[in-house]
Amino acid sequence: MAFISIVEIIGTIAFAMSGALTAIEKELDYYGIAIFAVTTSVGGGIVRDLLIDRPLPASLENPVYALISLLSAGFVILFYRHFNKLAKMLQYFDAIGLGAFTAIGAEVAVRTGFQQWYVVVTLAVLTGTGGGLIRDVFAREIPYVFRKEVYAMASIFGAILYIVVFKLAGSQVALYSCFLATVLIRVYCMEKDVHLLRVGKVTLQ
Repeated sequence: MAFISIVEIIGTIAFAMSGALTAIEKELDYYGIAIFAVTTSVGGGIVRDLLIDRPLPASLENPVYALISLLSAGFVILFYRHFNKLAKMLQYFDAIGLGAFTAIGAEVAVRTGFQQWYVVVTLAVLTGTGGGLIRDVFAREIPYVFRKEVYAMASIFGAILYIVVFKLAGSQVALYSCFLATVLIRVYCMEKDVHLLRVGKVTLQ
């Protein structure tokens, strides 16, 4: 199994767990937990595939990732009380997932003939962050990617690097470069508590 496939599975597990945890915090039933888990893990890829007019989204063509998501949701349900101890580890897994899905989104864009830089970046970022965005909309919260965390920006930088490296060294090197850059940026910002600036509220007199 290729390295990128392994980290894609790790990312799927992390995304599914974050979706399941959100659902439990919202006091949803088992069905709701399962839907949140699957949506968070494969939602971004489905949005990407719809945009590129793929006949059948990859996650429906190969249901293994949906099954992994459901198993991850079951794990969260069984061991929910222990997840406070795993929160930090889950953040690192989430960073790995962000890197993997961003790289795969960029790769899919190029393989399907869309090599314009803005298309590659858009599809990469949607693949990496789309599932979490849908999860937060379902949960009636401001999406995580719109807040101060350096999350979507890590995905954007990774996608831009993919474009540059693809032109210089080909798709394989670009894929791994994008993955590593996205993960490292995300982890660095987590560890150093780096955030994007926000506009302060204006108080009208």
